[in-house]
Amino acid sequence: MNAEIQTVVVTGAASGMGRATVDLFLAEGWNVLGLDVVPVDLDSEGSGRFSSHIADVRSRTSVEEALADLLPADGHIDAIANIAGIYPPTSLDSYTEEAYRRIFDINVFGVVNVVAAAKPYMSDGSAVVNFSSVDAFEVSPGQLFYGASKAAVVMLTKALALELAPLGIRVNGIAPGWVATPGNAATGRMEAAAAKIPLGRVALPSEIADWVLLLSTPRYTAFMTGDTVTLSGGAVIRQ
Repeated sequence: MNAEIQTVVVTGAASGMGRATVDLFLAEGWNVLGLDVVPVDLDSEGSGRFSSHIADVRSRTSVEEALADLLPADGHIDAIANIAGIYPPTSLDSYTEEAYRRIFDINVFGVVNVVAAAKPYMSDGSAVVNFSSVDAFEVSPGQLFYGASKAAVVMLTKALALELAPLGIRVNGIAPGWVATPGNAATGRMEAAAAKIPLGRVALPSEIADWVLLLSTPRYTAFMTGDTVTLSGGAVIRQ
């Protein structure tokens, strides 16, 4: 792998915001390493190179083995996009311990596993972008565990930023609101959600991907770390 070409690891690469991020980085000429629990079917065009691997972010070993297969021994990772996440509905009356552990193992522990597995390949100037959610800052009915997990990601982003700053590795987060992904479309609530957003619509996955690229690029965000950017179309203005 050409050391002059930048490399990004994208989790949750098969669909939604993960897929949009893969497409954008390929178009920008990056080498993209896509990780997901399902095969990534790619038909994107771009000057970058794409390779993928089945990996479960709940297992550090799974991620380590995937990166070892995708990268040479002297390989380098310039950015991580921790996008993999789940949001099944939970409430005090309906929750199960299994649901709690699955949500936190993927949404929170998964972030730690990916960063830990990728750290040996990272150096001064590398960046991590973690995905939180506006639900970290406002309460949504039926999202008892999801909101808590995404609030944990906000604090985890700060803690990782502090720990990795001496190495010159920046860690920031993105907290999207409603985004036009297959998962959100399946809820049947996007039209109603858009009506409550000041900008009058939900975000496109490509608009979220733009921010992943921005936060991954030292040219624009070299002095930014530990922060989480809210992308809600103004939905949290009143919070």
